[in-house]
Amino acid sequence: MSRTEARSEGAGPFTTRLTWRLMDGRVAVWESRLARKRGVLTVSVPGEAEGRSRRADTVSIARLRRLNTIAAAAFTVGGLLFALGAGVAQFGSGGVTGAWIYFTGGLFFNTGGYASLLQAVNAPRRDSESDALAGRRWRWWSYEPGRIDWLSTFLLFVGTLVFGVNLLDSLLKGLSVQQVDRLIWAPDMVGCVLFLVSGHLAVVEVCHGRPRVLAGDLGWWIVAVNQLGSVLFFVSALAAYTRPATGSLVNVDIANWGTLVGALCFSVGGVMQFYERP
Repeated sequence: MSRTEARSEGAGPFTTRLTWRLMDGRVAVWESRLARKRGVLTVSVPGEAEGRSRRADTVSIARLRRLNTIAAAAFTVGGLLFALGAGVAQFGSGGVTGAWIYFTGGLFFNTGGYASLLQAVNAPRRDSESDALAGRRWRWWSYEPGRIDWLSTFLLFVGTLVFGVNLLDSLLKGLSVQQVDRLIWAPDMVGCVLFLVSGHLAVVEVCHGRPRVLAGDLGWWIVAVNQLGSVLFFVSALAAYTRPATGSLVNVDIANWGTLVGALCFSVGGVMQFYERP
């Protein structure tokens, strides 16, 4: 069924929603996040108040469901471990115990980040000439920076890897103040910036351009809560800078509480993600 016209929405070079009219008068709507997360597009018939969801093939749906479960579980557990690590640092002895809790949580974040990227890599693609989503051969990797969903999840995954460098270095002992700032604080800041950029792209994707409030959209709540977590991580990282002159953090309370609350945001986002499934 050939299409007759199309209207695209998004931001910059990215298309996040495409609407086209089919030859029989029906209107098909493809949205980047819905196709990636739920494997659906919407088709409406003239005169109908609401459109009907058209699902991708069963193989693609099963893949998306498994990857969504892995990512949701990984961010839920990883967020809880980060919150526990921050709690130990704030109220307990911290030290090696807290560092290992953070490191374990980081492994879960790595898993969640990669599962999210795989979801974008293997998402069914729109057939621009029909009202269907086409399945794809399974891939472990792709390079598609022109897609906002790929770029957002790729930056998220890279951010988790950079955090892993920070967390691994935090296990080292006998570091000077300069080494702490170079090996631990600097990767922390880079990871936070990557999380912020990834989160902004996710907001743009779900809002189809200018960020705004979409209170009735579960996807918007997930990316909004995660972005709040990224902001708190960034504030925490700023406060965790070790002053060379004194050897003390800028503000240890802000560093710990920012990490704790930010981590809980990611955990809450993970729980909500369980419900954003095909």
